[in-house]
Amino acid sequence: MVTSPEDSAYEYFPSVPAAAIMSALFCIPLAWHTIRILKTRTWFCIPFVLGALFEVVGFGVRTTGKSQSKELSLYVVQYLGILLAPIFFAAAVYMFLGRLIGYTNGQSYSFIRITWLTKIFVGGDILCFFIQVVGGSLQASADDEDGNKLGGNIILGGLTLQIVIFLLFLAVAVLFHKRIHARPTARSMETEFPWERFLHQLYIVSILITLRNIFRMTEYAMGKGSYLLIVEWPVYVFDAFPMMIVLAIASQWYVGKIYTKGENTGLVSISSQENAYLRA
Repeated sequence: MVTSPEDSAYEYFPSVPAAAIMSALFCIPLAWHTIRILKTRTWFCIPFVLGALFEVVGFGVRTTGKSQSKELSLYVVQYLGILLAPIFFAAAVYMFLGRLIGYTNGQSYSFIRITWLTKIFVGGDILCFFIQVVGGSLQASADDEDGNKLGGNIILGGLTLQIVIFLLFLAVAVLFHKRIHARPTARSMETEFPWERFLHQLYIVSILITLRNIFRMTEYAMGKGSYLLIVEWPVYVFDAFPMMIVLAIASQWYVGKIYTKGENTGLVSISSQENAYLRA
């Protein structure tokens, strides 16, 4: 990592090989999730594709950071691509929990009505998205310290809200899990669909996204010129790699067409091929 000139959009010259490798690596889950969505018609997982695409574009454009370090438009694209991608992953995670609750007929065990569960959390996710878009755009285009600080504070607010929403979401998931263990439903006792395994995976994914957001929140809270903003390795260790793990774990969620029908019933349709996969 080499310090960039004063008029550069970057705090340092990004590593071209690292950005190129990461962009190429994200192409793998992008292709996998796209193929699985089309085969299983698991449409609620589309946000994984969108998030992976943001990562591919973000790190792909980041490869121009050394040769075209003064191009603000390129900086903004890579900056927002990497910053916003996890919001899409979070949206899919929120929808997945609603479908798991619906499948087990455990609607009464959720302290948020299942018909509102996805709406509330995805709605909050969309709000966080726009807050961070505004903050990121302001910070990336700021030509003075005040503008940069304002943009950073807006991003910080969006990340803080996202963490609060995710913690509430985890509380819903954990309470549902605890209640259904205490009083299992007939559907939850069936073995053809490993809903509890998926719930454990959902916990891991949620924790990874939350830790990533805490890293980003700390980064912006420390302010311009702080260690986390003038070195590159934390972007890969605390952001890119955890999100790669999220996509890898979520790649196992294409085992059936999970959806909710009506206000009080959950339904899962699983093909014979998928049944064989589940029992393997």
